[in-house]
Amino acid sequence: MWTRYRRRSPLRHLILPVLASGVLVYFGYHATSGSLGLASKQQYEQRIAALEGELQALENKRAALEKKTAMLRDGSLERDMIDEQARRLLGVTRANEIVILQ
Repeated sequence: MWTRYRRRSPLRHLILPVLASGVLVYFGYHATSGSLGLASKQQYEQRIAALEGELQALENKRAALEKKTAMLRDGSLERDMIDEQARRLLGVTRANEIVILQ
């Protein structure tokens, strides 16, 4: 009976370290420059700052509109005054009206 011995390759000891380093490089790359990595964190912070500024502007605009509507709800305004303000803001006139711009 013949016995055959296979000589093992010296590179077999490198398979596990090469695979492990490949996985580490993959995750390291995506941790620094991926869409959720450190490089994009600055872009997200800039966008958050811009959106917070826009939110503040919208809140100021809303407060101004609420102030105007509170003045209309008071009950002290007459129907003609409300009609006049609405026409001025919307730019609507009737055919038989005369508009005097000041």
